[in-house]
Amino acid sequence: MNNYELHLGDCLEYMAGMADGSVDAVITDPPYGIGIANNPFRGKFATSDWDDTPANEKHISEILRVSMNQVIWGGNYFDLPPSRCFLVWDKVQPESFSSAQVEMAWTSFDKTAKLFRRHVVSYEKFHPTTKPIELMKWCVENYTNPNDTIFDPFMGSGTTGVACAQTGRNFIGCEIDPDYFAIAEKRIRNAYAQPLLL
Repeated sequence: MNNYELHLGDCLEYMAGMADGSVDAVITDPPYGIGIANNPFRGKFATSDWDDTPANEKHISEILRVSMNQVIWGGNYFDLPPSRCFLVWDKVQPESFSSAQVEMAWTSFDKTAKLFRRHVVSYEKFHPTTKPIELMKWCVENYTNPNDTIFDPFMGSGTTGVACAQTGRNFIGCEIDPDYFAIAEKRIRNAYAQPLLL
């Protein structure tokens, strides 16, 4: 039976206590530092400052240290080694739209680049940058193995944790914002309570 651990607080403090390579993979979506939450199209999520500062060099170095493999969304915003296995989320938006038409994830895998297509307004959002659950399940299923332990140091509303529950993985998550932590805790608890359908 798979399980999960959730931690409310600064992920750097948590990672400082983790051994090298102690989790099978990090799958995460850190702040990009582009102020996306202040976009007027974000509605109820507008006026938040959580994305004013990107994940920094220390965050990235700790992520690389504590995990065997990594999938880092927004990888094009961070100083990471070259990778030929970028993952691309095609958000199915018109070229004239002001926001990015795609998002990219840097990965540590020596594989070919892959594309996932899902409209950005076609799913429920619990956070300014909630990823589609299908996207995160796609990452988990294609880049980890059943019963692996996946860590998300920027858990947000917990979508990676839900994806792990639904695909038979263990999950560790950190979130610094108490309100988003509460949302994530409820979503992940409910997901792990459901029978696993593979």
